[in-house]
Amino acid sequence: MESSKRGQVAPFIVMDVMRAANEREAQGHKVIHMEVGQPGTPAPALVREAAVHALASDKLGYAEALGLPALRARIARHYEEAYGVDVSPSQVVVTSGSSGGFQLAFLAAFDAGARIALAMPAYPAYRNILKALDLEPVPIRTDAETGYQLTATALEEAASGGQLDGVLIASPANPTGAMIPPAELKAIGRVAQTRNLVLISDEIYHRLTYGTVDEATALAASPDAIVVNSFSKYYSMTGWRIGWMVVPEPMVRPIERLAQNLFISVPTLSQLAAIHAFDAADELDRNLDVYRANRALLLDGLPQAGFDRLAPSDGAFYIYADVSGLTDDSEALCQRLLMEADIAVTPGTDFDPEAGRTTLRFSFAGPTDHMREAVARLKALNLRKG
Repeated sequence: MESSKRGQVAPFIVMDVMRAANEREAQGHKVIHMEVGQPGTPAPALVREAAVHALASDKLGYAEALGLPALRARIARHYEEAYGVDVSPSQVVVTSGSSGGFQLAFLAAFDAGARIALAMPAYPAYRNILKALDLEPVPIRTDAETGYQLTATALEEAASGGQLDGVLIASPANPTGAMIPPAELKAIGRVAQTRNLVLISDEIYHRLTYGTVDEATALAASPDAIVVNSFSKYYSMTGWRIGWMVVPEPMVRPIERLAQNLFISVPTLSQLAAIHAFDAADELDRNLDVYRANRALLLDGLPQAGFDRLAPSDGAFYIYADVSGLTDDSEALCQRLLMEADIAVTPGTDFDPEAGRTTLRFSFAGPTDHMREAVARLKALNLRKG
């Protein structure tokens, strides 16, 4: 039996790398995981305590499709506290992670065949979800000159040269960590408004920034933007599978209808616990201090190990390296690093099927001693282009 064309999307390569790394660990090797963008820390203590209480005292039935009212209200309050932006709780949609948010956003905003611009390199699930939904990703090439980010000028050129229906941005971005400065973000918002483009902003790495570029939400640039966020990254809640969206009021009911049918509701336990994540800033900022130390260690150590062409890494917990001086087959280099140094990293082909043959992504979300050991192992290798 053949699968549908929708099911024939490209694999999420990082998951394949993680499986190979886990298999090697099962054989007794001490693998350093730098492949998956997953915090090395647990959910905050307040969150875990709330979950224990909920398990003991709540029946944990279905929640409303848009999310628990208390959580929606707390998320709306977060936008005033963090950005000075007024968001109504009625605009907030709780989702099954950011992945559920993207599916709802794409389905509610676009009909089949719509064309959505996005920067390249980019998180692979963007284009794979778009393709699975019969939507067309329109990649816009970025590089060191553009700071590995989409610009208003590039978006205007793409919109004037062919029909676009939307644009997807991410700041901080995966895999580069690059950010869009607030002024540029506003310029992108103006282009989207002038060209009648749906603007979707992935903000799941917000609050994971290192002071090189000011952080801003797309809601400050365009009140009609659709923002997708998650408790997975800064809040260290990957396995809880909970995120949120902020959407324009006219889109709330269509998204609610889709959510009712696709997901019924987000796990109630995760929602009850997530309400308390916003009150755990002290613990979460200590995690950020670890990422900051890891970032500094790698920015200093990777060039000494032969990885000397690095993207800005303004935010998130990634360093994207140009390895064209070492290889034109990043997947083979990743295999070599795993087999010879027990270091798992992600080939750039996951994020850019073409130019990614000469790039790698290092995640520094793990413990600092792991990052230090990784640098030592990389320095010990005799890396040459082959």
